[in-house]
Amino acid sequence: MLDKLTALSQKLGAGMGLLIGNLVWLLTDQILQMGLRLLVGVWVARYLGPTQFGLLNYAHALVSLFAPAAAMGLGTLVVRDIARDPECEEETLGTAFVIQLTGGIITLLLAVTAISLLNPKDSLTLWLVGIVAAGTMFQSFETINFWFQSQLQSKYTDVAKNSVSLLVAGISIGLIQVQAPLIAFAWVSLAEVALGGLAIALVYQSRGNNFKLWRVSWQRGKQLLQESRPLVLSSLAILFYSKIDLIMLGSVDKTELGYYVVAVKLSETCDFLPLIIASSIYPKLAQLRETNYAEYLKKIQIYSDTMLFLWLGVAVPISLLAPFIVQTLYGEQYAASAGVLSIYVWAQLGSNFWIARNTYFALEGQLQYNLYLTVAGSIFNIVLNSLLIPQYGALGATVATLITYFYVSILVNFYIKELKPFASLILGSLNLYKAASRLLASSK
Repeated sequence: MLDKLTALSQKLGAGMGLLIGNLVWLLTDQILQMGLRLLVGVWVARYLGPTQFGLLNYAHALVSLFAPAAAMGLGTLVVRDIARDPECEEETLGTAFVIQLTGGIITLLLAVTAISLLNPKDSLTLWLVGIVAAGTMFQSFETINFWFQSQLQSKYTDVAKNSVSLLVAGISIGLIQVQAPLIAFAWVSLAEVALGGLAIALVYQSRGNNFKLWRVSWQRGKQLLQESRPLVLSSLAILFYSKIDLIMLGSVDKTELGYYVVAVKLSETCDFLPLIIASSIYPKLAQLRETNYAEYLKKIQIYSDTMLFLWLGVAVPISLLAPFIVQTLYGEQYAASAGVLSIYVWAQLGSNFWIARNTYFALEGQLQYNLYLTVAGSIFNIVLNSLLIPQYGALGATVATLITYFYVSILVNFYIKELKPFASLILGSLNLYKAASRLLASSK
């Protein structure tokens, strides 16, 4: 086996081997982080109870609406520019750092202003939002991570971040043992971002780099901001689409939000799988589209089939075992989450096909539709939530999400001309017998 791996590595070449090694590190980091978050998240949720857990997540959801102002959509741009022109990396890094630090300050001000207007007499919620939002300023250190990504050396920052995550997990468990108040867990989230930034900075310096060489260019800043504007708008639309139900439900009933958040977190545990499939299959599909269009159509149909069966493989067991899963992990106090989970997990059909459709958009040069449909989905979701949440609480938010995903990810493809080819892929996959036959044939 070792000889085969060595031979494969030699065939791939040094550059491809480095790329695959970096992807393995990223995947490993994602799995470890997911497992750690789930473990500690369950522990914290059981300690805080549905109401306080809901309040904490309400603060995080509200801050996340303004998070694109902190990130400024610079990630891919900075990585691209450093890879293209290494001689300008100090100027790019210095300028991006200042832009993101400014964005973090803006995020803090916007979040605090928003919660002051929404809940002017709720000092605890104001403090929670302020503390969580302060963490966005430290996300400016992600600029350093962009450099490591451009060098395909993400494993160094992964080790640093995982070390901080382990430390913070220990602190969270310690807070539970001493029966700390709710606000202490908001401080922990701030500490995690701050310590993570410090750790990345130390790793950057240990690799022989020098922050003193960084410089700020206003001209470069204007270029980055101009290029990042569509990315910021798209990120804002996506976050608004995914978080508005949490904010609307939390504004009505924090306890119901606690039940809902538990169901959402459990339902989305395997969300990284369709993303990994999409990133893995995209280069091959892009190549086939240019060289063999007929084979490209066959492969993209198999990709659609894969996403459907991946959904069934997750949704069916989770839906059937929802009461057992919730009871085992979160205890009797979250029993109401089981009914929500058994329904919410079926919305993952729309989530899987949303990811698949974005891959299709990228291949066909139709990415503008992603922004349009995200905005439309946000509006549709707000209307449904406003109608269903007051009467049905967490269950109403769940039904609103299910309907929205079905409409925006599935149904809309059948009556927009440019999206009808993707609708044909969905119809092909819904024939489970033929879809299974294609998958079996492709695996031989």
